[in-house]
Amino acid sequence: MQIVIGSDHAGFFLKNQLISFIEQLGHSVLDVGTDSTDPVDYPDYAQKVGHTLLEQGYTRGILICGSGVGASIAVNKIPGIRAGICHDTYSAHQGVEHDDVNVLVVGSRVIGIELAREIVKTYLSATFSGEERHVRRLGKLKAMEARYINKST
Repeated sequence: MQIVIGSDHAGFFLKNQLISFIEQLGHSVLDVGTDSTDPVDYPDYAQKVGHTLLEQGYTRGILICGSGVGASIAVNKIPGIRAGICHDTYSAHQGVEHDDVNVLVVGSRVIGIELAREIVKTYLSATFSGEERHVRRLGKLKAMEARYINKST
């Protein structure tokens, strides 16, 4: 699987630790930054992850900031992105299986590296169920998204 990963300064160290872990799982990883702990704005990296995922054909994205909240809000502004903050493995697999989550968001100041590894492993191994009720709900989400996209143009 091709994974795009990004973080702000608060997620820099966790991101770097996760990259090698994801590669050990057999996935290819594109790091879109940040490249240091110098303060940056999380929306910039949320946009990089979302754009790369949608425009360059990556399979899934991972985004990290201090709490996960700001990055999740930012990346979910991009049409076609379904991001979820997951600080437990249940949410990580459930989000993919039922909601077709394509960006995992975690807070580096909320969870430690071992839990982050388990969450990422669970997220990357999960697949969308394709069950009718979940497909129907995704259709409703896409219709909501289209309604607001069309309204703003």
